[in-house]
Amino acid sequence: MTAQAMVAEFDDIAAWTAEAVEHLGDQHAIPAACRGSASPTALAWLAEACELSAGTRLLDVGAGTGGPAAWAAKRFGVRPILLDPMPAAGRAASRLFGLPVLTADGQRIPLRADAVDVAWCLGVLCTVEDKAAVLREIHRVLVPHASLGLLVVIAARPITDPPDGNYFPMQSELVDLLDACGFDLVEQTERPAAVPLSWTRRAQEVTALISARYRTHPAYTLASQQDTRLTDLFDHGHLSLQLLHAVKR
Repeated sequence: MTAQAMVAEFDDIAAWTAEAVEHLGDQHAIPAACRGSASPTALAWLAEACELSAGTRLLDVGAGTGGPAAWAAKRFGVRPILLDPMPAAGRAASRLFGLPVLTADGQRIPLRADAVDVAWCLGVLCTVEDKAAVLREIHRVLVPHASLGLLVVIAARPITDPPDGNYFPMQSELVDLLDACGFDLVEQTERPAAVPLSWTRRAQEVTALISARYRTHPAYTLASQQDTRLTDLFDHGHLSLQLLHAVKR
C-alpha cells in the first residue's frame, strides 16, 4: 500500500501545482513541475550524458507532473512518454504540457520490449522497495545499448527510520543493482547545487500559492512534514542527490 505521505506529496500536491500554474502563468510550469529533485543544471547533465536529440523516444519512469520530460522536449525535441502510478500527477502533466501519460507502476510498464531509446528515472528508485523489478522493466523496454539517466537519493549509511515510503539505497547497493539488472554504470556525479534565481523564483511563487490555499489541508501537512524530515537528513549529511548515467548491456 502506498504511504499516505507519498500520496499527499505526489498526488494531491501535483493537482494543486497544475492549478497554481494555471493561475500564475505557463512560465511557471517547468520549474514547479520539477519541484524537489530536478534543476536546469541537473537536467542538462542528464541530457548530455544520455545524448538526447530531436525525435528521441524518452520514457520518464515516475514522471510526476512532467517537468523534466517537458524540459527535454522543449530544448532537445525529444518525444516523451510519461509513466506514473498517481492519477492526479498524470492529469496534471497532461494539463500543463499536453504530453502522453501512462498511469502505471514502474514494475509493470505497459510497453513492448525495445520500445524506447532513452529512459529517465528521477527521484523514484528511493521511493521503491523492489528496485530490481523497476530496473528490469526499464531494461526490457529500452533498445539495445540505450542510456538510462537516474537521479537517486543515496544514503551514506543505513537509515533506520526513513520518511514514510522511502527506501534509500547506499552507493554499493545501487551499483550492484544496476549490474544485476543488465546495466553498466558509465558515470556519476553529485547533483549540482546551483539553480538560477529565475527558476527558483517561479518555483517558490507556485509553492507560496499552494501554501496560501491549502496549508490547513491534511495532505499539505503530511507533505510538509515529509519535506522537513528529508531536509534534516540532507543537512546532517545522511543523504545526497546523485546523477547517474548507465547503459543497457
